Amino acid sequence: MIIPYPNTTYSKSNNIVSAYTKAKLMKHTNMLDYIKDVLEHIPTDWLTLTTHRLDIYKEELAKTEFIEQFETLYTNHNSESKELQELPTAFDYIRLGHPLSCVLEWTLAKMHDVPSENVISFSSKTTPILAILRKNLLDRKKTQILYTEALPPFFDVDVLHRIYGYTFDVKKIEDISAISEFDGSTIFISEQKDMHAIHLTPHIDFYLNTNDELGSVLLVNGVQNEDYISEIQHVRRRETIAMTPANCYTVLKSITGTAPTTTGSNTAENKTNVVTAIKEITGTATKALVGSSGLSVQYAIMMGLVHDALENHKGKAIKFVVPPNCYGGTNDQARRVAACIDNVDIVDLPVDGDNDMVQSIHTVLDQIASEDAIPYIIAEIPTNPRVEVPDLIQLKEALQKERKTATGETAVDPVFILDQTFCPNVLFLGEGEILSSVRAISYASGSKFPSGGRCTAGYCVGNQKAAALMTTIETHLHLCDNEATALQYEILAAQLPSMNQRIADAYKNTREFVNFIHDTLPDAKINFVSEELAAQGFTPSVFSLDLPTKGATDEEKEAYKRALNHKLIHLMITEIPNESKYCVSYGQLKGCYWTIPATSTQGTTKEGDKDYIARVALSPDMDLALHKKVFADFVESM
Repeated sequence: MIIPYPNTTYSKSNNIVSAYTKAKLMKHTNMLDYIKDVLEHIPTDWLTLTTHRLDIYKEELAKTEFIEQFETLYTNHNSESKELQELPTAFDYIRLGHPLSCVLEWTLAKMHDVPSENVISFSSKTTPILAILRKNLLDRKKTQILYTEALPPFFDVDVLHRIYGYTFDVKKIEDISAISEFDGSTIFISEQKDMHAIHLTPHIDFYLNTNDELGSVLLVNGVQNEDYISEIQHVRRRETIAMTPANCYTVLKSITGTAPTTTGSNTAENKTNVVTAIKEITGTATKALVGSSGLSVQYAIMMGLVHDALENHKGKAIKFVVPPNCYGGTNDQARRVAACIDNVDIVDLPVDGDNDMVQSIHTVLDQIASEDAIPYIIAEIPTNPRVEVPDLIQLKEALQKERKTATGETAVDPVFILDQTFCPNVLFLGEGEILSSVRAISYASGSKFPSGGRCTAGYCVGNQKAAALMTTIETHLHLCDNEATALQYEILAAQLPSMNQRIADAYKNTREFVNFIHDTLPDAKINFVSEELAAQGFTPSVFSLDLPTKGATDEEKEAYKRALNHKLIHLMITEIPNESKYCVSYGQLKGCYWTIPATSTQGTTKEGDKDYIARVALSPDMDLALHKKVFADFVESM
């Protein structure tokens, strides 16, 4: 389904921009003819993949390597599907960017004579503004936001001032020609029918073109603002998503004068079906919230809880308790929030290996209580990548224990924020379930089992004790314009009903593969749930593998093990290229996925907390016998 443009009214500024854009289109006719050919030959994967192979991805060259080789194809007038398919991966994960977002940004950059890295597309219409405000907050730089029509929906100036701590002025103007020099950053917001309609002037630092259905495009204007680019890209990486492939495709079709294919959509019905399915899957009664990605949802949770603490516990410090080796996006985002808000701090929660999650929670909650601070705990169950599950009875007791402050007052009870992406089928929060007696919120990444790898949209739910918090969390999901798109709702509506069955089938494959590895290579250390935990409903389809090693010193042993990890993964993806992939994904409909957390999901984690082990994720539909054979061949070659 491709979403058509909404009707848009035009002001004087719209007309000026329209004339300016027509001239740009005429100037770049040859380039646009090439893009039209590209759209006719794009690989199917460009519209459907949510993650890409890391063996053809170089993080330090994200986007640039893709653009350089794409430009070579353009110079040679080559738009063949085979050549496009062989371009290097633009980003390792579609949330951060993808081939079509790169092509869109390159096209707009060509049209407006700026470097391609100066154009950044977003699914959100407000988060690009927040990215600039964040940098200016840290740099103590003034910002003015100008617009001619209206501010993006849900852009709550008061909340951005009070909760996020951002300082800026907002002003409506009649025409872009009225913009004058300003001692700080000038953001100009334009809502256009055509998202390529951009009219730069010297006094505009950031030109944001928004479209209610498609998202936004931000153009960074001038060399003096180029140091913002990486910061803005990182906000897109951690707190929102790039414009989706379908919407990039629609914008590119519009730019080239080709009408996008449209189909009917019943978004309201899809939303209802998705929310109903999430309630049934989680066993909860509170309203489910659906965001553009798991990290979009997590950001709304964090800012919603900060909002609640600032309003209801004035003056008290806010402590986000986070495992230091958890998913890098979670770790990084939490620290980024703390960097912007004075009374927010991060407390480490050791959970894996020799550390017991329950005991760690007791320790940190006792300390936070003594400081009369507000505790918010973010944790994964099972843990990633060690796939460990704490004693749930003891976990509940640790969370619901009444604690005292240093002055003898009753301390504020914690909120437990549960990332249950590995096991979204486990009932934690419903009435009578293990975490129903404490304030708890759970969320899941939608690119995993909820969508089967077909979209990034994630969701969260709260138990009855956290019901009041969900309203504030929803406020911030909308403020950041991070609700799932219509197409994402459509995909989730189709995929969620079969999720639990897919989880059961994938677990069956995983258990069989784990048992085979244990029998074939008994010296390997396998991190996976026990049969007893599986009987309780913990049926993940991911495990981690610590291969046996050798060497005279710890350094030699570690180096040998790391080399062996790569040898195994290389063998799997070369011998079974149609199924085994080197990527971070999990919960896909088909295939088997291999990664090393230390170099992928733990990318921003401190070096000492990284896990240089192999993490393997299996799907319900794969050639398990062939995977066993290749693994046996690997063992023979050791």
